[in-house]
Amino acid sequence: MSGPISVVIAEDNLLVRDSVHRALSTDPDVTVVGVAEDYDATVELIEQHRPRLLFTDVRMPPTSTDEGIRLARLMRTAHPDTGVIVLSQYADPSYATGLLDGGTAGRGYLLKERISHFEQLSEAVHQVAGGGTVLDPLVVEALLAQPNSVATLSRLTPREREVLAELATGLSNRTVAKRLVLTQRAVEKHINSIFAKLGLTVDDSVDRRVKAVLMFLDNHGSVAQK
Repeated sequence: MSGPISVVIAEDNLLVRDSVHRALSTDPDVTVVGVAEDYDATVELIEQHRPRLLFTDVRMPPTSTDEGIRLARLMRTAHPDTGVIVLSQYADPSYATGLLDGGTAGRGYLLKERISHFEQLSEAVHQVAGGGTVLDPLVVEALLAQPNSVATLSRLTPREREVLAELATGLSNRTVAKRLVLTQRAVEKHINSIFAKLGLTVDDSVDRRVKAVLMFLDNHGSVAQK
């Protein structure tokens, strides 16, 4: 889809809301079309503007519990072309699996500390708006620490687990290599080994980089389906 990426921001904290707005304003390909402070106002803005992307806090009025996750579920049925990036203070696996339940395409989960990293935030916007998936590295670590992940993870070497954690954040092979102080060729070899050990074939219809992490969540089978 061409043209600017239209975005609605849903966040009840004024400081965070303004920080996200300011960060997104640095990207000429992104246009913020609406800002809301609670669940109902967000739904109204989405119906009015039909944005390509929704940036939402996990917890907002009226209940300040899981409004962001409920908005993501609403988008999946009512506006499936709208990507969703959830911002949270918590690397909580239950929030991540709730967000990704029903499919990984066009979904992102970032911690609020990433807001100050304008370039990373912009990359996440483009990735999710284009149908990709972005998970915060700390969220990936929390997912990998789940008890039902241990048996599968035991097949991987420590280095492969490090590469896997980087893969799920949506980074390129080149960036992964730089972060782990490896050659790009070494990263590619690790990736091939990871996919082989986890039984992910080249023809797999699911984004293998994301599924390699999400498949560990055996108690959330629908999460691993795109």
